[in-house]
Amino acid sequence: MEQHLDIAEVVRRTGLTSRALRFYEARGLLRPLRAYSGRRAYGPAELERINAIVALKRAGFSLSAIGGMLGDTRADLGRLVAAQLTEVDSRVAELGEMRALLHSIQSRIDRREPIDVATLCSLIRRGQAMTIEQQQWEQVSGRYFTPSEKSEFAAAMDNVPAQFRQEDYSAKWKDLGSRIEQALPLDPAGPEAGAFVQEWFALMELFTRVATPAMKEGVARMYQNMDKWEGQADPGFSAKVFQFIQEAAPHHRKAD
Repeated sequence: MEQHLDIAEVVRRTGLTSRALRFYEARGLLRPLRAYSGRRAYGPAELERINAIVALKRAGFSLSAIGGMLGDTRADLGRLVAAQLTEVDSRVAELGEMRALLHSIQSRIDRREPIDVATLCSLIRRGQAMTIEQQQWEQVSGRYFTPSEKSEFAAAMDNVPAQFRQEDYSAKWKDLGSRIEQALPLDPAGPEAGAFVQEWFALMELFTRVATPAMKEGVARMYQNMDKWEGQADPGFSAKVFQFIQEAAPHHRKAD
């Protein structure tokens, strides 16, 4: 004879609350038996279904999706899993961005900057209000970096000097890119090209000082494919300028 458990015993075995079990029942996910007294009774089939609900919820599936999967043995699991992966990736990206923001704030606290709750809230709001330029970079970098790699990138960049200002750094790249563009065509092996190469890598030094090998590889891959995204985000220089630096660098950095 099958053993049937009351709701208190199911709560003890599964770790769910009685409120959660009743909620699943109200949503049509569970249909426990009823004793003569009207009390709920859960048999092996109900326990197996509860365990399935818990497992699918852990993977992030909605209750409506869970109901569909448990109610239809012919459900298109490939489509449902693919949709859930898209949702999870979106959440991972959001968490990665928040993690990077919090790392940045933590570094400021570690440098003993005076940050109170009001300042913290302001920094979080500002960090979440991405500029159009930042959104453009998010779209481009997302093709070459995973959310976790972008989070690692942001955390590493928190190690740059305290006086670093992104606006000033971007302006220097735009100035250098503009001067190289105006000077082209140039002999890659000539002295003027050599001066540009040294200036280029001096600016790069801020990044190479804190970057991991994986970060350097990802950035190199992104810029080697610059012709595929040029105009969608602005690094401060054109693909033509980047190509020139790639041609000139071997002539002037052989000792590196």
